[in-house]
Amino acid sequence: MNCMTRALWPVAALAAALSLTAQAQTVSAAWPDKPIRFIVPYTPGGGTDTVTRHIAERITQVTQWTFLVDNKPGGGGNIGIDIVAKAKPDGYTIGMGQTANLAINPAALAKMPFDAVKDLVPVALVATVPTVLVVRADSHWSSLADMVKAAQAKPGQITQALAGTGTVGHLAGEMLSRKANFKVLNVPYKGAAPAITDLLGGQTDYMFATPQAVLGMLAGGKLRALAVTSARRIAVLPNVPTVAEQGYMGFEAVDWKLIVAPAGTPVDIVKRLNAATAKALTQPALLAILADEGSSAMSGSPQEVAQYLKSEQAEWGAVIREAGIRFD
Repeated sequence: MNCMTRALWPVAALAAALSLTAQAQTVSAAWPDKPIRFIVPYTPGGGTDTVTRHIAERITQVTQWTFLVDNKPGGGGNIGIDIVAKAKPDGYTIGMGQTANLAINPAALAKMPFDAVKDLVPVALVATVPTVLVVRADSHWSSLADMVKAAQAKPGQITQALAGTGTVGHLAGEMLSRKANFKVLNVPYKGAAPAITDLLGGQTDYMFATPQAVLGMLAGGKLRALAVTSARRIAVLPNVPTVAEQGYMGFEAVDWKLIVAPAGTPVDIVKRLNAATAKALTQPALLAILADEGSSAMSGSPQEVAQYLKSEQAEWGAVIREAGIRFD
């Protein structure tokens, strides 16, 4: 091979690179020219599914894009997000990630089907919702202080119902017991409904539940709310103080929803999805829907979303390590 041929190598490589860049830009400019698959890693009818369908509908209204919402439940939300992580990074597959599958599971599971940091790109924050500390309406506890005092007096005898191991409610309980210095017996269930049923029946003493799961029973006088785990009170329960207000400064445990795409998705597509989501979240009708279930809309640039996710992964990881929580 002569010197002239070797000299042409860089030129050929540069031409190939420019061709690929031009092709990528053309594809991105045409995007989307077909429906976008929006994966929900939980069952139809649940809170994540409902929010996903609402946000997809509102984005469609402001952009005319078409979404196909696809429920892929299982594995604590891991199965659906794994499908997103392994999808072609062309902007036609996104998913609704959550605190559990993006921050809690990676820290508590010995093995994950995907790397929440390397295999996904954060696209847009959608909403955040706290948990509500509830007891039966006939409970002797009328405040968080009452409950903590009882738990401290009977180490390991007070029982906490869990909608599932590794949920935000579970971790909120772990955070409180550590901050308030008491031991509690956790009783896990396969979902919020059976957990609340046993709480009402007196088999357990308290529970950190999502507002959606308990608002009806709070209004009906079957349950009593002692605290919310957000940094500020929520509109649907304005008279219920936060945990932080009741002596535990800085306490916050919320479930957030965050749209993710496969790593390698073109930056301009991520930016367009982010902007469309932000615009949809300014619509009064959607804000009202979120408020009615106790959620608050979120926002931020792709860079801010990435930083938020990184911070949450670090914080939940610390809680899990300190509590010694590991899942099978």
